[in-house]
Amino acid sequence: MARDLANHLHANSRRDGFFQGNGYQVTWALGHLVGLKEPGDYDISHKKWSIESLPIVPRVFELKQRGDAQAAKQLSVVRKLLRGADEIVCATDAGREGELIFRYIVSLAGCEAKPSRRLWLSSLTPQAIRNAFQSMRPLSDYDALYAAAKCRSEADWIVGMNATRYHTITNSSTELLFSIGRVQTPVLAMIVKRDDQIRTFKPQPYWELMTEYRQTSFRYAGDRFETQEAANAILSQAAEKELVVTKVDRKPEKSQPPQLYDLTELQRDVNRRFGQSAANTLQIAQTLYERKLISYPRTDSRYLTNDMKKEVPRILGELQTQKPAEVGKLDLNALNFCYRIVNDKKVTDHHAIIPTGTTPSGLSATQQKVYDAIVTRFIAAFYPLCMKEITIVDADANRIPFRTRGVRIASPGWTELYPRRTDAKNSGGSQAGDSPATELPEFREGERGPHEPIVKVGQTVAPKHFTENTLLGAMETAGKLVDEAELREALREKGLGTPATRAAMIETLLQRKYIVREAKSLQATMLGRYLVAKLRHPSLKSPELTGDWEAKLKRIEVGKVSADDFKQEVSDFAHAIIANQATDATTYGDCPQCSKAIIQGKRGFGCSGWREGCKFVLWPTHGNFELDEQQIRELLQHGAINEPLTGDDGQQFL
Repeated sequence: MARDLANHLHANSRRDGFFQGNGYQVTWALGHLVGLKEPGDYDISHKKWSIESLPIVPRVFELKQRGDAQAAKQLSVVRKLLRGADEIVCATDAGREGELIFRYIVSLAGCEAKPSRRLWLSSLTPQAIRNAFQSMRPLSDYDALYAAAKCRSEADWIVGMNATRYHTITNSSTELLFSIGRVQTPVLAMIVKRDDQIRTFKPQPYWELMTEYRQTSFRYAGDRFETQEAANAILSQAAEKELVVTKVDRKPEKSQPPQLYDLTELQRDVNRRFGQSAANTLQIAQTLYERKLISYPRTDSRYLTNDMKKEVPRILGELQTQKPAEVGKLDLNALNFCYRIVNDKKVTDHHAIIPTGTTPSGLSATQQKVYDAIVTRFIAAFYPLCMKEITIVDADANRIPFRTRGVRIASPGWTELYPRRTDAKNSGGSQAGDSPATELPEFREGERGPHEPIVKVGQTVAPKHFTENTLLGAMETAGKLVDEAELREALREKGLGTPATRAAMIETLLQRKYIVREAKSLQATMLGRYLVAKLRHPSLKSPELTGDWEAKLKRIEVGKVSADDFKQEVSDFAHAIIANQATDATTYGDCPQCSKAIIQGKRGFGCSGWREGCKFVLWPTHGNFELDEQQIRELLQHGAINEPLTGDDGQQFL
């Protein structure tokens, strides 16, 4: 990126760590070269971890150098150039984290008072760079964005540092470091909760009444049956007479083209269709951006701005060399810029991810798939609606109602760009939830004939484990799993993390061995389950609270919420974590059935409410292994034990 900017400025002389020429010097960071100091940097006594020192909340946060020797060398170069400059131009990523990286470096270098401007880039094409340099704004215009970034950084430090220290210190049964984070832990808790729902799910049988008429399956219009006897009774009644078609209702249905990608939707779609991890998709998208093939990928918007209308026909025209048949069906002089594509109010930092029109070369197979997905989605957004005819046929057999439904594609519209694979069930086709066409024979009201009723047995199915696709969707809506697009859009304000950080959060949980990948699914490990079980403060693992904080950070970005108020809220939360986490080492725990205290009996540990009828008992001996007193307390107070239990014969029990 520095090379592209230097070329534009004609600063083509390469030096050690920067480019120079034409009155400019262009240098770069290596990620976060500067970060917040550690607790021991404020007070040497904090180097020793102790409960008495918690919570640690610095009155004023201070900065220090981060990284290895290479990072230290580059920071030294940047600091020297900043101090020698007459004016500074910030050209880091145009978003919250990019702003934080720049401001922290400038602050550590002591150059905050120097004249500074902001270069805001959404694409790295030569024209986009020219336009950005022509419309630079004072750095002070982005102070609210920096305030939000700084609040995010300090909130993560306060919550993560204090919760991690507390739970590591109090976990006397192991020597593990328990890493707890403002966003990381609620995401882990969501995965654990889903795993628990699956583990404790008990399938329930049900019976459905179907009937076959003119090679078409009709379904009983009432509820499923809870017993086979009830289903058979209705079947016997229906079988006594012919099936009579009572109503044929035909109505048109429109299927809108899919909206443009933001980063989360791109990651979800690529995971669904190709099995790529969110982190890999982001890495590929960043590469495509740096090769000038797509716009800035770390965006949370699925819309374009009005001033881009003139650019779209040019981009589509250039894409015609790559997709002649697909683009050829569009009238580039009369594109449909509807509200689902263009909406200035829905674009904050960056517009949706779109191609630049530059022809790619030398892409790997996976890079090509991601690029093609972005190009096809961009073209599809301007295609006509898919027009369907929905036919609903109601029928009756001896007063037993039946119904069937058929779909006929009248005009495929945008769905032409997404041909349905023969193995669609496994392909995870993501496009707009389009159901396959199932045309019916021509039915007429009043017709009748013999039919073949049958009872089919089935059973309820457990929820599915999270995949990266579904987990990203849940993170986007703070754990509220919804299918309706409008509800998803409303909840996006309170998502867990940001599109740019969600993939890294999943990778962090994997690296810390709190979750594992099993094929496409993500499942909690025993260590992850134990960590969540230990957290007694519900807000520490609450997607709703973390989502609410993320919404406040977004409001700080636009100056609608006070940064000081947010910091105070986080500080109060840290005090509450420590105050409410303590467990009583003199008691065994509460009864999981009635919440009364557990007491020790002659042979086991039982509920003190046994006189009131509570029958809960925990026996310390199970087969050939025995729980010790510490394990009894862990199990009753936290609901889990961290390590496998080993019997006398060496057998392990989880």
